[in-house]
Amino acid sequence: MSTNDTPTIKPAANGPYLVKNLQQFSNQKGEIEAKESMALCRCGGSASKPFCDGTHAKNGFSSAKLDGRVPDKRDDYAGKKIVIHDNRGICAHAGRCTDGLPNVFRMKQEPWIDANQASAEEIIETIKKCPSGALSYTIENVEHRDQEREPAVFVAPNGPYVVTGGPQLVDTQRAEDASTEHCTLCRCGGSKNKPFCDGTHWYIKFRDEKN
Repeated sequence: MSTNDTPTIKPAANGPYLVKNLQQFSNQKGEIEAKESMALCRCGGSASKPFCDGTHAKNGFSSAKLDGRVPDKRDDYAGKKIVIHDNRGICAHAGRCTDGLPNVFRMKQEPWIDANQASAEEIIETIKKCPSGALSYTIENVEHRDQEREPAVFVAPNGPYVVTGGPQLVDTQRAEDASTEHCTLCRCGGSKNKPFCDGTHWYIKFRDEKN
């Protein structure tokens, strides 16, 4: 693939995600036809979701990061065989960790991660399911944060765009030590940490019946 064919995602200021050269685009109902250039809604208001219909220009959508967001800060939780890294600032609250290994990822407890409560293999498999890139791990002084996948975007039901395979995120600063292979991008319009999802869609009860 030449540089000109590299899939890119550019969050336009106060506007949509401008996506180019993406081949794999889907939702829970199956594959969506991907065009060479697409504008994807991120204000939450388009009547043509996941595509932009210009509503952002009418509803006052702002792409700015907001005060009160969870800090962009990575914390380390060391166990005997594995170190778990976690950045709450980019967590999309998909629940893959707390549902998958609740004895390791412990809601309403401090510290909320205990890396000694499951095998390294179980923890690795759970971390690989994290869509946002908030979680990664280190074994024997080697950090693992990316995976080998083809560039793709999945429209999560009533949730964010789940980006995998490393499409280039243009003009966007990544979170501290975050994966460049996968992330979750807000599409409800409410995240305080735009363009990244911070789980706000859960709290504002964002709905997209078509996808």
